[in-house]
Amino acid sequence: MRFAESGSTPRRTRLARAASILAIVAIVAIVAGVAAPPAARAAGPEPLSAFPRGVLAIRSVAGRVIDFRIWIANTPQRAEQGLMFVRTLDAHDGMLFPFPRGQPVVMWMKNTYVPLDMLFLDARGRIAAITRRAQPLSLDLIYAPEGTRAVVELQGGICDRLGIRVGDHALSSALP
Repeated sequence: MRFAESGSTPRRTRLARAASILAIVAIVAIVAGVAAPPAARAAGPEPLSAFPRGVLAIRSVAGRVIDFRIWIANTPQRAEQGLMFVRTLDAHDGMLFPFPRGQPVVMWMKNTYVPLDMLFLDARGRIAAITRRAQPLSLDLIYAPEGTRAVVELQGGICDRLGIRVGDHALSSALP
């Protein structure tokens, strides 16, 4: 007997086809994110538009003032994310990481696609150290000096271009 002529297929063949179709649907659903648990779907990065915004001014020792628009990483989750996944950063944009207590601070560039200048601020808002042009996507740890109360991340190279130096002061209502 040839199955094509009879118009019926054996039960085993129908089950095999159904299993194949279900497997394909499951793969498509997983790739599309439909079958992922709700927590896994929501685990993506928070959009920067959801971060609080503010202004940070840097006053040089010579008295020059430079303003930056900043996102404020005001929660542990936002601090962990930072500028990860950002592909471009305007010259006068940046991110502030305030730390309400003196604590050891370690930064890195995981999933960060743009070079950054990192300014390490002491309790008075004075720039105590600068890491210039931190390497994108690097997992190297960048240790802040003891007593760091905040870190400001700016476009890589901006400190050299604008003459921002250790000893300058940062002013913002978002600083601890």
